[in-house]
Amino acid sequence: MARLPRLYAPDVPQLVQAEFAQPLAAASDPTPLTQLNRLQEWLQRDARELQVALHGWLLLNDRITLLATPPDRQALSRLMQALGRRMAAGIRHGRVYKGRYRSALIEPGRWVLPSLVWLETLPVQLHVVDKPSSWPWSSAAAHTGSATALAYLLSDHPDYWHTGNTPFDRQANYRKLLEHGLASSQIERIEQALFGQWALADDDFLHSLKTRATRRTSPAPRGRPRKTPLISDTAESTP
Repeated sequence: MARLPRLYAPDVPQLVQAEFAQPLAAASDPTPLTQLNRLQEWLQRDARELQVALHGWLLLNDRITLLATPPDRQALSRLMQALGRRMAAGIRHGRVYKGRYRSALIEPGRWVLPSLVWLETLPVQLHVVDKPSSWPWSSAAAHTGSATALAYLLSDHPDYWHTGNTPFDRQANYRKLLEHGLASSQIERIEQALFGQWALADDDFLHSLKTRATRRTSPAPRGRPRKTPLISDTAESTP
């Protein structure tokens, strides 16, 4: 089956994930602090150079996950390629990514915050840390006020700003979102959209994307399309 072209629509955020061909360290080894710090520096530099607005990020031993709005249809591909080249030259030689990165368009006002919570709670889901803000290579600490020095990496989405009138309100309200977590149905929809590389949106927003997106935004219905009866057949069956 031919792979789908990249899905893009202007001014629409994307959830992106790329898995490494080889983890930065074995599971039994200590956390690769130096490699993760370098990767975070590269992410900040390349995202700024390519004008990609980072709303959330997560660097793990085996993957990169981002929530971002690119300025054009090529910017995210260029960002992931730039990070791959830097890793190949500065961390390990040879193939960096397991395959193509996955991405999904995210509906603002409805799915941006759930996608951000999903991204930032991955270290907890994977039993790496006990709370999201404890993982240093993530936007969670900046969003909750635990490490404001990391805020330079962020271009907060309006959905995050709408959680409160002041930085303290936003941080406190967002902490509650992280603590509450997501319903299993929300997690399922996010992962289906990301791994299927579709849009994560409700029907009205999907309809609005038809004239803006670079390709189909949701899977085609299963099975063969229904046949439209011929006029002659309809006429013959009419008494």
